[in-house]
Amino acid sequence: MTSSDLRERFEASLMPNYGVPPIALTLGRGCEVYDADGRQYLDLIAGIAVSSLGHGHPALVKAVAHQAATLAHTSNLFVHEREVQLAERLIGLLGGDAKVFFTNSGTEANEAALKLVKRAAGPGRHYFVAAERGFHGRSSGSLALTGKDSIREPFGPFGMDVRFVPHGDLEALTEAVDEHCVAVFLEPTQGEAGVVPAPEGYLAGVRALCDRTGAAFVLDEIQSGIGRTGEWFAHQGEAVRPDVLTLAKGLGGGLPIGACVGFGRFADAFHKGDHGSTFGGNPVACAAALAVIETIETEGLLAHTKVMGDLLAEQIEGIDHPLLAGQRGSGLWRALRLTAPHAAHVQEQAAVRGFLINAVSPDTLRIAPPLVITPEQIGVFIEALPTVLDAAEAAATKEQ
Repeated sequence: MTSSDLRERFEASLMPNYGVPPIALTLGRGCEVYDADGRQYLDLIAGIAVSSLGHGHPALVKAVAHQAATLAHTSNLFVHEREVQLAERLIGLLGGDAKVFFTNSGTEANEAALKLVKRAAGPGRHYFVAAERGFHGRSSGSLALTGKDSIREPFGPFGMDVRFVPHGDLEALTEAVDEHCVAVFLEPTQGEAGVVPAPEGYLAGVRALCDRTGAAFVLDEIQSGIGRTGEWFAHQGEAVRPDVLTLAKGLGGGLPIGACVGFGRFADAFHKGDHGSTFGGNPVACAAALAVIETIETEGLLAHTKVMGDLLAEQIEGIDHPLLAGQRGSGLWRALRLTAPHAAHVQEQAAVRGFLINAVSPDTLRIAPPLVITPEQIGVFIEALPTVLDAAEAAATKEQ
């Protein structure tokens, strides 16, 4: 079965919301993947910051295979050990008084957070505040909080009062939040907007504002959590704790799992029957997440992520090319900034040369490789990048 065959079958049988992806992958090993025609690629996007341990990591394979053979599913009607172990492990990493609700995805984690803060809100609180260009998911509640008009507006109205402020603007946030606000939903770094960090001290300012007004502080770490920035959770680097934390992506290392963590009074805000999920906390997904956490710890991948992220940033900054404006981000979560809106061409030309990166905006590409990437693999990409940029400029010129 060739890539062309698979793409034709995809187009004929799947809904067109993704278009037809240009590459059909069939195999992954470490940081490398292969398409249906046998071509090899260095995976620098990791399934959108999901495949923390790369592809086929022995610890993940062993954990998933063993759990699937032991007990694959229970529903929420029964307790099973892996779910309890994972909740305890996350609470241990986060510290403090917390409880966990497991979901299947990031958008579901944010839906759970939305209901949780509504349940905990006092009388007179009726609106939410979120950031422009923020992304919290595609289901209705999460989409209502997503500050991207192009994907939100076709599906409104949402029945929620959500007020948007510029990302990282503490003054604008302060003007928007008062004693009638239910919660502030934010990302520490906006991933889908192009890996855009908030200014230093911003999260601490948000925490202080929410403390003054009584609004809940919900932090979406779906992309940044579980080691992506070189910390277990990005907010720990600023010594700030939210009221509610949402996780997904890298938590399962490729298996679908999300989590909504409530701290303090938010740990017990749900009443029996308030929320649920048939598959949330699935034994196989929880076993995968436990393997991811254990491997990050035993292999020293937090420190490795910081070192590799610094190396990647330094080498990008060392490239002198008219199309390259620089980079931003932290750990192994970086954005290539361009001087012209040619990101789609850069993504295409990188793939032609065996590198998978992601154009998230016309002038920005996201790089989020597996946390196990090596200096040698980074070096191969950096060596090829000027040629990729040259080819992208040529393709853009030809298109004009």
